[in-house]
Amino acid sequence: MLTVALPKGELLKNSIRLLQAVGLDFSAFLDSGTRQLQIPDTKGVAKALLVRAQDVPVYVEYGQAQLGIVGYDVLREKQPQVAHLVDLQFGHCRMSVAVKASSSYRSPLDLPPHGRVASKYVNCAREYFHSLDLPVEIVPLYGSVELGPITGMSEAIVDLVSTGRTLRENGLIEVATLYESTARLIAHPLSYRLNTGNLSDVIAKLREAVLVSV
Repeated sequence: MLTVALPKGELLKNSIRLLQAVGLDFSAFLDSGTRQLQIPDTKGVAKALLVRAQDVPVYVEYGQAQLGIVGYDVLREKQPQVAHLVDLQFGHCRMSVAVKASSSYRSPLDLPPHGRVASKYVNCAREYFHSLDLPVEIVPLYGSVELGPITGMSEAIVDLVSTGRTLRENGLIEVATLYESTARLIAHPLSYRLNTGNLSDVIAKLREAVLVSV
């Protein structure tokens, strides 16, 4: 049976809608009363796992799911050993550097050497500032990273931005974009190569559904 890892949160509704378009119905996950973390589709030909977004590539990499849907931001940060298949064209956001609007910083290069940058995307932040040849201290935060500059613990943050409303409401502004992120379809590499459970047919249908929706 085909197993698909689906992300909790912002990407879930569109992920379920896309899978419905190719005949896989996991809409039971949208029922506010359900606490199930694993459900079969209505035809009994596949099942889905509902997991944290950061865990989607883990389940796929270790083979507990043959397919997964996850944001490119997670793939960039985690660098999992999975097959990257399709840009699904939803969940648009960007990874940005942001600072206090009241500060004098208007570019990452304005930040002081060995200054602090708070982020839950530690690897992406470190890689970016290394590419600028600007030594900074990356402070790992996993809650509201906006508090870093607000409290003075950090000069800047690296975080995922969608509308920018949270930044504005907390007196922060974007000064650089690392990359754009969208939802991606990924697969377990061996299952993909061996076409386990006729995986290629499902993937082809998903590609077609994405093209139709664009």
